[in-house]
Amino acid sequence: MTVVTVRAGAVWREGRTLMATIKDVAQAANVSTASVSRVLSGHPSSSEAMRKRVLAAAADLNFRPNAVARSLRTTGTRTVGLVVSDLLNPFFTELARAVEDTARAAGFSVIVGNADEDPTQQDHYVRILLERQVDGLIVVPTVETSPLLREAAEQGHPLVLVDRPAADVHAPIVMADGSAAIHDLVDHLVATGRRRLAIVTGPDQAGTSRERLVAFRAALAGHGFDLPDAFVVHGDFRAGSGHDALASLLALPDVPDAVFVANGPMALGALQLLSEHQGSSRVRIPNDLALAVFDDMPWFTLLRPTLTAIAQPTSLLGERAMQMLLDRIGGKDVEDERIACRLELRESTQRRNS
Repeated sequence: MTVVTVRAGAVWREGRTLMATIKDVAQAANVSTASVSRVLSGHPSSSEAMRKRVLAAAADLNFRPNAVARSLRTTGTRTVGLVVSDLLNPFFTELARAVEDTARAAGFSVIVGNADEDPTQQDHYVRILLERQVDGLIVVPTVETSPLLREAAEQGHPLVLVDRPAADVHAPIVMADGSAAIHDLVDHLVATGRRRLAIVTGPDQAGTSRERLVAFRAALAGHGFDLPDAFVVHGDFRAGSGHDALASLLALPDVPDAVFVANGPMALGALQLLSEHQGSSRVRIPNDLALAVFDDMPWFTLLRPTLTAIAQPTSLLGERAMQMLLDRIGGKDVEDERIACRLELRESTQRRNS
């Protein structure tokens, strides 16, 4: 249980001094956060008595309006903010296009920010967007939750998360559900004679990374196989880590005969590593190694061999995220959504040639 104590000039939670929030002012003044927002923004509907009570509480707490508090004014700008974790990842480019198309059809404009997997950068864009009085936010959270994103959710600003959950951020989320497709992939790999299956997964703190690893491990267990620690390599969802992760797997005494890479950019790095192997050290796909990827890309069908992938419903995720945000802006309750992925079997996981 969290203990909250209001003292003169400070707010204490479990013995820690924190910067006062608009909710603390509302509690001290015994009014709603909406009333505090109206007073602080100079709204004419606030009575003189209400204004004095709120301003006195704010002064006692040394409250300073921040970007989140200022954003609570209703301005109806018909703009929304979209913050993605890595715009270089084609998944997020397609997602942004779907959000923008859906928003435009509803008469809204979209301002996009790229957090570059940095929580400080994510807060930078959240702050800018809230100061511009956007009507709502769609955020693909960075692996580590940024403070201002957490505060925006606490203050009740219309917010929808996409692709990844964020610790301590209570907001509706729309995600791809890859569990069934991962089980289908493992079934296929085992049916084609693979017995030493490894995974290049993302950071352990990332919810999507954990989910894909859990599903992969469970699918192997269903066939009576363990997943050795050496066959689990964590990357950072970027190409360089995929390159290094596959290199470490191929250097093991007992080399895996199948590798599942948990996102597209890391797969690019893995493919780069394979292109570097020449002569007697060359790894042949699929004879020596079956390779599969979570997240399909159009050019995977242009490779030789073509690359097996789990396709995410990326455009649908973007559409649903924007529709959910529009509902939240309209004051409606919104439930979390999970949309199934599908397995695209191609040459990289075919049965070995005899």
